Amino acid sequence: TRVRRDDLVTFHVDGTHGSAVAGLQDCRAQSRVTTPRPVWNPDIKQTMNFFDQWQEVPDSQVYDNGFKIQWEHFIRHVVENEPYRWTLAEGAKGVQLVEAALQSWKERRWVDVPALKV
Repeated sequence: TRVRRDDLVTFHVDGTHGSAVAGLQDCRAQSRVTTPRPVWNPDIKQTMNFFDQWQEVPDSQVYDNGFKIQWEHFIRHVVENEPYRWTLAEGAKGVQLVEAALQSWKERRWVDVPALKV
């Protein structure tokens, strides 16, 4: 598949009041009120530029590179003996949460996430 997006990774979210498309560096939104209502006619070329009708969401906070931050935490743990909270048990909790989310989605209901026994 060839990339035809604003970014290599995009997350598209549709809601009742509009939609948003977020990439690694920026986010664009379109409210329900400003969403175009084109009429499809196979005999006439579409004149609307749908990409231009999205509004850029301004940055409210600047984030540092997440991978760099993780490595800095780990190196401080190794070199300076700082506590490192991302243990194997924390990773297992993340897997448990994802499995519960999948179960919730499949069964279309809320599910409890029990305390992890280690």
